[in-house]
Amino acid sequence: MSFDRLIKKIIEMKNPSVAGLDPRLEYVPEYITKASFEKYGVTLKAAAEAILTFNKALIDELYDVVPAIKPQAAYYEMYGWEGIRVLTETISYAKSKGMYVMTDGKRNDIGATMEAYAAAHLGTVAVGDQTFEPFGADALTVNGYLGTDGIAPLLKICTERDKGIFVLAKTSNPSSGELQDKCIDDTPVYAAMGDMCEKWGENTIGEYSYSAVGAVVGATYPEQLSELRKRLPHTMFLVPGYGAQGGGAEGLRGAFDENGLGAIVNSSRAIMCAYKKEGCNGADFAKAARREAVRMREDIVKVTGLSK
Repeated sequence: MSFDRLIKKIIEMKNPSVAGLDPRLEYVPEYITKASFEKYGVTLKAAAEAILTFNKALIDELYDVVPAIKPQAAYYEMYGWEGIRVLTETISYAKSKGMYVMTDGKRNDIGATMEAYAAAHLGTVAVGDQTFEPFGADALTVNGYLGTDGIAPLLKICTERDKGIFVLAKTSNPSSGELQDKCIDDTPVYAAMGDMCEKWGENTIGEYSYSAVGAVVGATYPEQLSELRKRLPHTMFLVPGYGAQGGGAEGLRGAFDENGLGAIVNSSRAIMCAYKKEGCNGADFAKAARREAVRMREDIVKVTGLSK
């Protein structure tokens, strides 16, 4: 299963973290944007090309430290079709470096529409007598609140093409509890969603006892993180909220199983904008990102036991 490939990389690199590539133009060092504007004018194409240059340089410095990237689709869509092209090229470039790629799209629909999302992000599309892989990610974040109708099309592709999904369960944002903490017959909605993840993935259990259906569980809620780890023994966690959103390493302890596995922790701005925090020259942005990724790895493995 897809998450076996991810877990193998986590074990090899002793690093259960993923770099979120959620680029805004203001994150890109000025010398890159200036060169792009000079070449393409002040256009969406120039913005997209600057972001692609930024992303590739980050990947070049991170691929041997961080097992995966997580590009958030919205940060590419905001630059129009040129941005979508850059998302595709970023995914392709990361995979060429051996990285696992999870697209953060939070897609949610039913029937033929969900089949189309699944084909776009994880599957293939036939054009005449040719077959193409539109985006080619290894995993996709999805919203499960339309129930099984919105998940079933993805399960088929996960099985056939060795892919994975992460379903929103207990998200890291402050208002998540407005719905997710409500109870259904004494069971919080986030726990009910977690139970559904276990059920959806029951036929896709892999080598490490995790299925192809993961859950998004925020680092900003460590009690629920620990609760869900115990409740969902076969569900891989994608854990946002570390760093910029305030989640620390100690609160991550409960996300991992007795082997230090079962979760991958995301950091986006802290890695991409490390050069700003360090106050170093913009030309050193990729090296600064690497330093932050190494610091994050060391911070997290202290509480997982993975490095032992």
